[in-house]
Amino acid sequence: MAEIFNENAIAILGGTGDQGLGLALRFAKARQSVVIGSRKLDRALTAADEVRSKVPGAQVEGFENSDATARAGVVILSVPFEHTASTVKAIRDIMRPGQILVSMAVPLATAVGGAAAHMLGIWQGSAAELVASLVPKGVDVVSAFQNVSAHRLQDLEHEVDCDVIVSAAKEPRQRVMGLCEFIPGLRGIDGGPLSNARIVESMTALMIGINMRYKLPEGTGIRITGIA
Repeated sequence: MAEIFNENAIAILGGTGDQGLGLALRFAKARQSVVIGSRKLDRALTAADEVRSKVPGAQVEGFENSDATARAGVVILSVPFEHTASTVKAIRDIMRPGQILVSMAVPLATAVGGAAAHMLGIWQGSAAELVASLVPKGVDVVSAFQNVSAHRLQDLEHEVDCDVIVSAAKEPRQRVMGLCEFIPGLRGIDGGPLSNARIVESMTALMIGINMRYKLPEGTGIRITGIA
């Protein structure tokens, strides 16, 4: 692993989905080293080709999830809630102390056939805390990026009008807040400890309902006022 590991690289597991692909495009445009992961190698390779076609000169590669995880200091989980636990378990033996695992998952009721604007109650309290219960010792779990519109991420001609509330222990929290600076319009907001992910994740269901009621297919965002 030492030969392929890049502390500064960003791996996005589920980078073939709309939101994950949007993050890959934005980080690639910011000239970051991006690794797209998928359960199926061909899908990861196709997504990497798409990023290169839209961002000339992009530093992006596609791998299966385990290989992608082995290559990056920051690993972003961009998979539906129902696949979160199985994805973490599949990469658990690959992860190393000091890596950061970012949880974007939200326990929406769609995971059990319910409405997208409704939440599921889970024992750990939040999807991020569920992830934290599954990772090996020394891996830092951070909650972030749940409420950023996939449509706006993929629209590279415009800034993304949204704040990102980041919750975790102090050092990994600050590092992920720094990643937000690579995406024009995004601002990382210090959301305190990981337990606050319970609040942030529930905001996603609220925002989905707002998007539906106001007929906003491009998606809305949040701003925290009063912070310079």
